Amino acid sequence: MAATILDGKATAADVIARVKDFTAQLAADRATTPGLAVIIVGDDPASHVYVGSKSRKAKECGFNSIQHTLPEDTTQADLAALVERLNGDESIHGILVQLPLPRHLDSEAIIQSIRPEKDVDGLHVVNAGKLMTGDSRGGMVSCTPAGAMVFVRKVHGDDLSGLNAVVIGRSNLFGKPMSALLLAANATVTTAHSRTADLSAVCRRADILVAAVGRAQMVKADWVKPGATVIDVGINRIDAPERGEGKTRLVGDVDLAAVKDIAGAITPVPGGVGPMTIAMLMANTVIAASRAAGVEPPRF
Repeated sequence: MAATILDGKATAADVIARVKDFTAQLAADRATTPGLAVIIVGDDPASHVYVGSKSRKAKECGFNSIQHTLPEDTTQADLAALVERLNGDESIHGILVQLPLPRHLDSEAIIQSIRPEKDVDGLHVVNAGKLMTGDSRGGMVSCTPAGAMVFVRKVHGDDLSGLNAVVIGRSNLFGKPMSALLLAANATVTTAHSRTADLSAVCRRADILVAAVGRAQMVKADWVKPGATVIDVGINRIDAPERGEGKTRLVGDVDLAAVKDIAGAITPVPGGVGPMTIAMLMANTVIAASRAAGVEPPRF
């Protein structure tokens, strides 16, 4: 029996609908409009596409959406001064610096200069620390793992007691926060990586398998426990000669065609976790605005 395909576009649309409702409620009850400031430095085309989609979605949600587009030769001091100004602006609840920054800039110093309560990307060490110490509601959770957890809860509910989860990947951006979120929901969690012995056997024990390594179609059918929930976070471009000379296509870290006959539920690539990242950025912004207004924030 084929797996349930977890539709990222539909799930993201549900999140955005709730964000819009809560935004309207904040405006009515507290005269507060969530404010999101996005900073982009330089001319990287992919970054401009991402920033454009984030700004459009913020406007769609009814936010006060501000974009700061800075030249490639912006200095560290000028960028830091802009962040500091936004930190002090009470109308701005979320600050996002689009990565990667040009090489001459120290990204980490800039990210850590954002006030933790305005760090809607969830990258500040204070927010990472809160998550790692079990305070998943007190800080900001990084958008992609937060989005992946929406799928996990959709399938298994809020309490993962008795379930084995395996996360392949240990990055600070995804693997570590994902493992912490699963642990906070009472799963028994293994964080696997390139040095893990007999990785396929480790994966076969997982009721929830999350792949985030950036290796195209690495996870094969015989790596997956029958009926498991598989969350594929990989985005890889491979040659697609069937589409014509020089053509490519996007695939995940999981061999979807083979694994969908084994798994119980699976996220596709594209159209799975990807759409959830921007949706959870909007969710984080409305959470930040709620906290600033002294209102109990929504849960997503």
